[in-house]
Amino acid sequence: MKVSEKYYDEIFPFKGQWDMHSTCGLKIKVVEGVNYVIVTELYQDNPGTSVTYAGKSLAEQICSAKGLDIENIKYWECTPNTNSKLSFYGEEYFEVNFNAQPNERYRKVPQEEIDKVLS
Repeated sequence: MKVSEKYYDEIFPFKGQWDMHSTCGLKIKVVEGVNYVIVTELYQDNPGTSVTYAGKSLAEQICSAKGLDIENIKYWECTPNTNSKLSFYGEEYFEVNFNAQPNERYRKVPQEEIDKVLS
């Protein structure tokens, strides 16, 4: 499963669980003054921790590296379309609110919002 480069602008190396070398796709977009930090799972091209399991640690590492304030970003996780026959490999975006209760932490981003940010 190769992830198309249309999903990210750069490969971002990060320390995953147990300081394991990990990578994700990264795209940062500014829309109407809001910094969107979009991390994309790279599947077989990621030797370590997935973006979901890296969670807030990954967001903090990105903000530190890019000079962003974690309190002033919208953080999205992307599972890219890999053209697999398996439905769980379809494209989806989730906004993550690290300050929310665990059962309210993830919000599936509607297509209209994705289009607005990524167009």
